[in-house]
Amino acid sequence: MKNDTLTGDEFDALGQIAGGPKHERANACIGRNVKRLSGLKLIQFGRDGKVSITEKGKQLLFLHHCVQGLRAVALDPQASLPADVAQFLSKKSHIAPLDGGGHAITDKGRESLADMERHT
Repeated sequence: MKNDTLTGDEFDALGQIAGGPKHERANACIGRNVKRLSGLKLIQFGRDGKVSITEKGKQLLFLHHCVQGLRAVALDPQASLPADVAQFLSKKSHIAPLDGGGHAITDKGRESLADMERHT
C-alpha cells in the first residue's frame, strides 16, 4: 500500500474508534482524521452513521501495538505488554521470557527493530 503510514494522531483516532463510542458524538481527534482513515479503508460508516473499525484497521492497530511493545522491551526488559502482544511477539521469536519475569529481545527482534528504523 502506497502512502499509508499513519501519524500518531491518526493511530490515536483509530484506537478510540476501536474502543467503541464513549459519547454520542465523535471527538475532535476522530473528526480530524476520519476522512483519511476512511479513505484508507481502516474505518467504515454504518447505516446509522456511526463509525466502526474494519478488519484491516484492527490488524494495523494490532501491528502498531506490537511494534510499540517491541520498542518498549528493547528499552526495558520489565516493560508491561498486553497478553496478545506478548504472545504474538513470542510466537514470532522476537522476544523471549526471562526467568525473573519480563522479556528479553531476541536477535530476530533486534533485526526487525533495526529494519523498521531504516524504513521510517
